Amino acid sequence: MTAGTICRTTAAKSAKSRIVAVGAIAVAGTLLLTGCGDQTDKKEDGGKKVVSAPLSDELPANIRNKGVIKVGSDIAYPPVEFKDKDGKTVGIDPDIADAMGKQLGVTFEFDNGTFDTLLGGLRSKRYDIAMSAMTDTKNRQEGIDEETGKKVGTGVDFVDYFTAGVSIYTKKGADQGIKTWQDLCGKKIVVQRGTVSHDMAKAESKKCKSGKISIESYDNDQQAQTRLRSGGADAGSSDFPVAAYAVKTSGGGKDFQLVGDQVEAAPYGIAVAKNNPKLRDAIKMALDAIIANGQYEKIIKKWGVDAGAVKEAKINGGK
Repeated sequence: MTAGTICRTTAAKSAKSRIVAVGAIAVAGTLLLTGCGDQTDKKEDGGKKVVSAPLSDELPANIRNKGVIKVGSDIAYPPVEFKDKDGKTVGIDPDIADAMGKQLGVTFEFDNGTFDTLLGGLRSKRYDIAMSAMTDTKNRQEGIDEETGKKVGTGVDFVDYFTAGVSIYTKKGADQGIKTWQDLCGKKIVVQRGTVSHDMAKAESKKCKSGKISIESYDNDQQAQTRLRSGGADAGSSDFPVAAYAVKTSGGGKDFQLVGDQVEAAPYGIAVAKNNPKLRDAIKMALDAIIANGQYEKIIKKWGVDAGAVKEAKINGGK
């Protein structure tokens, strides 16, 4: 599954069957059409295709040559990334990746995985980057486990591209007086495993003077929503854009409601291995480019999350 547009090369079967397009090149009497609808230009150079795009030279040579950036992502987090009714990967992240791909001359291929395994997959080189509504935190930058405080890896660099807080939601008409995290003491909450919401629930439970917060964690947010919808919990928590989307769409807007204000606003970051600064910097350049040319703003408005837009890309802006 890819987030970018895959370019297809079509050969004419006869001299009478010709496809005319800007940039089409005649090879051995056969017309080749490359149609991407982007800013890249593919040329033949001694029988080898060379991809030129505004920022293609900024990429590491191995990625530029293969033309693909492999993305680790938990594709079950609408509207950030999810599968549509046709099974296509869509959402804020795929749209941003697609726009950046046109600047870099590559395709971003999204590979589905559970959220809490993405950084491990990045360390093992299964992915080139992780892009999955991942909050940029100092602990993740330094490879420190949020719960134990122990170092568990080399950490990652982040290219920050969006800002989001954490929200609490309940079944519609059944908020039980829940407005803040303190109101959850003695109650049950459902969250996605390994997220900031999960970390907050554990931290807030320790503050409860009587009756800890009962926490059920799931592989993805949709499983947590199903549990809450069935009455198996008192509340759920996730990043604001995700919670707001669930409130708007689940059951035609009849299943859930947001309670209280979003808290802990922090940047989403695209995670890149520490030993790959050239890729990190190329992604930052591409993000700055689509912010400057207006594509980023169009994507953010398309998904109704204007409040989280950033004006420039930052590296490791999380605290």
